[in-house]
Amino acid sequence: QVQLVESGGGLVQAGGSLRLSCAASGRIVSINAMGWYRQAPGRQRELVAAITSGGSTNYADSVKGRFTISRDNAKNTVYLQMNSLKPEDTAVYYCNAQSVTPYSGIKYLEVWGQGTLVTVSS
Repeated sequence: QVQLVESGGGLVQAGGSLRLSCAASGRIVSINAMGWYRQAPGRQRELVAAITSGGSTNYADSVKGRFTISRDNAKNTVYLQMNSLKPEDTAVYYCNAQSVTPYSGIKYLEVWGQGTLVTVSS
């Protein structure tokens, strides 16, 4: 069974930095796109950043220039480096993987992590 395990959330002051990690567990042949979403209280879940297996990236306008997404395909891991954090970045951050092919069993169209809380104090 494929699972996504996130780490790196926490409390940070405005202007600070955090690095989130998300590792896919299980025997995996390939993962197409991986990304990070976030959901603040009372708001809908939104895309923060995504990266394909080839390294193409996509960012929400609100984080461009401050956040950097990267991945290690050999480790099936995606990272989100968050700099110059703002109070409005406070949210639960969810890892997402699309089109996950395991060594055995059916392909997963989409897998979500359990979420990690990021709190930015002013």
